Amino acid sequence: MTKPVTGSHLVAPPVVRKYRPELQGLRAVASLLVVVYHIWLGRVSGGVDVFFLISGFLITGQLVRSVERSGGIQFRPLWGRMIKRLFPAALTVLIAVMAAAVLLLPQNRWFQTIREIIASALYLENWQLAADSVDYLAQTNEASPVQHYWSLSIQGQFYIVWPLLMLLVIGVAKLTRNRLRLTLLGTLFLVFTASLIFSVISTAANQPFAYFNSLTRVWEFALGGLLMLGIDHINLPKLARVLLGWFGIIALVACGLVLQVGTVFPGYMALWPTMAALLVILAGASGTRFGVDWILSSRPLEYLGNISYALYLWHWPVLIFYLVARQRTEVGLAGGAFIIGVSVVLSVLTYHLVENPLRRSAVGTRTPWAGYRFGLVLLIPVLAAAGTWQYIAHRQVTAQEVAVGDPDFPGAAARTPGFEYSGGQDVGVAPSYIAIGDDWAQIEQAHCANSGRNEELEICRNAVGDDFARHIVIVGDSHAEQWATALYEIADRENWQITSMLRGACPFSLESETDPNDDGCRQWNADATEEIIEMAPDAVFTIGSRDVRVGLTEATPPGYVDQWRRLDDEGIPVLAMRDNPRFDFKPSECAAENGVDAPECSTSRAELLPETPPYALIGDVPGNVSFFDFSDYICTEDACPPAIGNVLVYLDHNHIGATYMRTMTPYLEAEIRAATGW
Repeated sequence: MTKPVTGSHLVAPPVVRKYRPELQGLRAVASLLVVVYHIWLGRVSGGVDVFFLISGFLITGQLVRSVERSGGIQFRPLWGRMIKRLFPAALTVLIAVMAAAVLLLPQNRWFQTIREIIASALYLENWQLAADSVDYLAQTNEASPVQHYWSLSIQGQFYIVWPLLMLLVIGVAKLTRNRLRLTLLGTLFLVFTASLIFSVISTAANQPFAYFNSLTRVWEFALGGLLMLGIDHINLPKLARVLLGWFGIIALVACGLVLQVGTVFPGYMALWPTMAALLVILAGASGTRFGVDWILSSRPLEYLGNISYALYLWHWPVLIFYLVARQRTEVGLAGGAFIIGVSVVLSVLTYHLVENPLRRSAVGTRTPWAGYRFGLVLLIPVLAAAGTWQYIAHRQVTAQEVAVGDPDFPGAAARTPGFEYSGGQDVGVAPSYIAIGDDWAQIEQAHCANSGRNEELEICRNAVGDDFARHIVIVGDSHAEQWATALYEIADRENWQITSMLRGACPFSLESETDPNDDGCRQWNADATEEIIEMAPDAVFTIGSRDVRVGLTEATPPGYVDQWRRLDDEGIPVLAMRDNPRFDFKPSECAAENGVDAPECSTSRAELLPETPPYALIGDVPGNVSFFDFSDYICTEDACPPAIGNVLVYLDHNHIGATYMRTMTPYLEAEIRAATGW
């Protein structure tokens, strides 16, 4: 998966100036940091944490004052105003992104973008990205033009939950006969503590998932609420205000330079930017021109604070589309200035033509439910446009489905001796570029169960029963899993049972080959081996080498051989497939952008695959292993191209697509029968 992006904030309620004039400027500074760090430094700044803290500060104050004035919370107008503030700009940008994506994005990125646009419109983008972060195959996804909506999604969820939490606090305060502010203080402290502990634990266990998890960010909102409850009781001398303000701003700017925010946040590291922002708010109005508040409350920063919501929404898609259009991975000084200039222009137009007119109008305020109807009026066209785009894309995909033996799309058959092409001319390639990213082997999920030995070891079967001609176990990582497409094709025809035991980035070995420190993978392999021995299948299918890259890095680790030897002791045959190449680019995406015959989309075979596979150089390979080398089916004599026989070979950097794998089925079956005598 790509490096996460950060930033995004809700428009501040009108009470912002009543509390601290510098909040608007602080928000502007945080927005500038987000934009500059994204565009010129290619990293994240911690600005999202500042916005979360400010949001917690503002909404808590708003809710407390509402309760103290009227004794309760008016939910419908509260959420209606939120919809009116947030939806117009956010949904305008989503519509523009869809139009630009159809024109500029490679088709292989369409489905991912559609999914994320729908998730963003529904304020669920953070959970979509969280799911992708634990999806092994989605981890190579390119950053979408709406990935930055993840933080806006968290804030939208917060604005729903926080008033409900306040309602609970009101009830507790009445039952215990405590003061509202005191009860709220204790509640927010508990929320802060529990969420921070959970954030630290989750970040250590699975940082990418924790990064997008709403629950790991709640403490930042709670910290803002605690600050609001206590700020009126803090009276600092002028010098302390000056020092705290400047220290906070400097710490905030330095955070993204010193820390790799995208790989260590949230956890306790997120205390850095939140505490920096807290110090700036505590410093308040210093009463001197030497204080940072004199700059934060200036007219330019005030205006930048006004357009900062739109600036955040626009800067990321402008950056992504610039990189796509220029076929680059980073921008220079001039390119960055151009992106910022375009983003500012779009933000000014959005602020003055969309946000302000609607915010000041009576639209969505005439009745208690008017705000919700207004939101639906804006939301439905976005969802309808995304659904239409998805429908059209699916139609293109289904129109180009390939069956084994298709004369137009022979695939692997084109690499057999004496092959002559008999299909039509100019038929293009299959599958559609739109669908290539989803062209993955589908493991049968109807017959799956966790192993009693290991909760992480899932055992799946294509069918259950006792009357099967053969039983094969597929074990290892995703490079073993991709062959399930062909094995299932054979199994359905020949009445074979296929059992799969698979774990991403964990090949079948005595050791953890991808990450030597992954004890979970090592234990998973040990337990998988015990399961296999207990099953006593007719054969085990796995991968016989790894790390096929430019520079002839292919190897067969000793841990592989040790596992094969264990199975040999039990009389279980092993079918070991030579691994396929890994690239530092996506061949299919390259073909989509430059054409399948573009030289930059092919890699020299001599640079990837040594003539003699590494396992052939090992003298003590046990006799139960039969090796298969399908390199001639995925590469020509000279190169490893993105497509063979009009079929795209790879779905990403290193996985063979199910469509191409299906065309290799007859040849895999022939090799298995020759090796086993079945």
